[in-house]
Amino acid sequence: MLTCPICSGPLDAADNGVVCPVGHRFDRARQGYLNLLPVQHKNSRDPGDNQAMVEARRDFLNAGHYAPVAKRLAELAAERNPAHWLDIGCGEGYYTAQIADALPGADGYALDISREAVKRACKRNPDLSWLIASMARVPLPDASIQFIASVFSPLDWAEAKRLLSPGGGLMRVGPTSEHLMELRQRLYDEVRDYADDKHLALVPKGMSLQHSETLQFKLTLVEGQARANLLAMTPHGWRASAERRAGVIDQAEPFETTVSMRYDYFVLQ
Repeated sequence: MLTCPICSGPLDAADNGVVCPVGHRFDRARQGYLNLLPVQHKNSRDPGDNQAMVEARRDFLNAGHYAPVAKRLAELAAERNPAHWLDIGCGEGYYTAQIADALPGADGYALDISREAVKRACKRNPDLSWLIASMARVPLPDASIQFIASVFSPLDWAEAKRLLSPGGGLMRVGPTSEHLMELRQRLYDEVRDYADDKHLALVPKGMSLQHSETLQFKLTLVEGQARANLLAMTPHGWRASAERRAGVIDQAEPFETTVSMRYDYFVLQ
């Protein structure tokens, strides 16, 4: 199903990689992923999350702190039962692997622009097609995917619409205004509010919201390292002052904050 990111021709297996009819060739890395992000499509030398951010997120998620978020996403994916699915902006693969477990008979693809993220992600499930690729130029054919997951990820709505087959859908998972409220109150003098549904204005014609729900629970972080990982994997790790961050990490008592996620499912008519 893969297409060439340069000419959009079909990619076929060739030795330890893939090649299109014109001759554009892409080798498979020893970890198992394909790098389908040509240099001319990069905005920087090494785009996406760096190694420190990726490893902080990996360690935090592996500890199970967001397990209910992943569990609900996997359940919602299983209810749709797609033949082909894509995790767009997969990061280090925590959510991707759980979707794959819920869809054992489906053909799964996962991509991220960060090489550091995909290098670690492909260790979670070698049966998936792991790709370094641009979310604005996904190397898959038109109307080839029945389910797209987008978790905490920037989203190109036009590209998502191109990829979906009629009746297929996009599951967007993102934070509500209540997410990490107690943490933000500790980090900033003024906590800025934002609309939970501002993304609805971006939905293209031909796609409609079919399902929406919110998952909310309290998260208690006992260890300072877990708090440090949470900060490092969010914008608060560089937006907040070093003094405020240290106050959260170093406090003696457990730290409790709210996790609040919105799941929106948009269907292509």
